[in-house]
Amino acid sequence: MAEIISVIMNKGGVGKTSMVTNISGALSIEKDDKVLIVDTDGQGNAAITFKYDPSDFENTIYDVLIGEKNIEDVIIRINENIDLVPANEDMNFLDFDILTNLQKYSNTSDIFKLLKEALAPLHDKYDYIIIDSPPSMGLVTNNVLVASDKVLLPFIPEVYNVKGLIRIIKAINEVKSKQNPSLNILGVVGMMIDNRTTLHGAYLQNAEIFCKTAGIKLFRTTVPRSIVFANANAYDNMPAVYRDRRNKATKAYFELLEEMLSGTSKERPVESVR
Repeated sequence: MAEIISVIMNKGGVGKTSMVTNISGALSIEKDDKVLIVDTDGQGNAAITFKYDPSDFENTIYDVLIGEKNIEDVIIRINENIDLVPANEDMNFLDFDILTNLQKYSNTSDIFKLLKEALAPLHDKYDYIIIDSPPSMGLVTNNVLVASDKVLLPFIPEVYNVKGLIRIIKAINEVKSKQNPSLNILGVVGMMIDNRTTLHGAYLQNAEIFCKTAGIKLFRTTVPRSIVFANANAYDNMPAVYRDRRNKATKAYFELLEEMLSGTSKERPVESVR
């Protein structure tokens, strides 16, 4: 039975797709697991990571969600262990196309279960289904949360992102209470960390305090800011974890995976922040 993990943040540029593709790659390398990546973001960056042009796809997750294709019809084989359900700019119109055709649905709550129902036939075919989400809270992200077992939250420790983190956690808890009682937040991951600045350390401490109060894990493993991720996509057409696992940046994803699978996290020292 596949475990469904979504990567969500209501802001672009925080490393959602990098997390999705590198965690998927680490799972395939470390555990030899079968992973399905499902992209629900209209930018289609998951496909770009693996050298595909999203605009070339005739059928995507959009066609699945509007009921014109079965999900098996749009799956792309990436390698022996990873498959991809791609997205393209059609997803930017999904909210409009669904909400202006509500008469198609016997119950309006059904529009929040479209992804969950689409994924149902795949549960026994994969070890993990990892979902990339758009940088907003709307119909698509609501579908992602209803379909998920667990949520990972990538977080850049800067002032506006702390506020965004608080808002997204409230939204997730709302979905959990009303639509998906089995949904759990796996944890918050510090992304694009620059150890040369004290700013990131200070806001990580703020996030730690908030997460402890909210009963949410802040992973001890953080992902550093590094050109290695962009280089791997540009020159190797694959996530960086396939390139050099000894590199400090890529090594972070293997450490994050180990921390995720162990279910434990070392305590991060918390100091008062001025």
